[in-house]
Amino acid sequence: MVPTARPTAPAGDRLLAAVALALSLAVSRWPLRRQIATVRLLRGLPFARRDRLDALYTAVLSVSPSWWPGRIACMEISLATVIATALTGHQARWVLGARFLPDAAHAWAEVPEGAVGRDIGDAVDRPWMPVLAVP
Repeated sequence: MVPTARPTAPAGDRLLAAVALALSLAVSRWPLRRQIATVRLLRGLPFARRDRLDALYTAVLSVSPSWWPGRIACMEISLATVIATALTGHQARWVLGARFLPDAAHAWAEVPEGAVGRDIGDAVDRPWMPVLAVP
């Protein structure tokens, strides 16, 4: 099996993403209602641009440790992307969604211009439907 290449990002974005991922992993241990309430605190910030959201999402993927014994999946990565965006003084929506056939849940980050982390794998023929968007 050939290992997949990790995405690369500028050093400043990687540092920001590492802090955001650490915060995301800490917050992800809380009940979901507290996680949502925490993200809602970012409501007054202006929305980030789509290209900046893409860069921060790539940075979060690049600093995700492979040695971590717990879960780092779409929910933690999208929350870290929203937190990293907030650390730059902007906001992004944290979206929790689902789809049918097969039943599955997914999380991603989005701004009015578009989303990152939503269309992964086989999402082309079975799109994700947003269930909750925060803030």
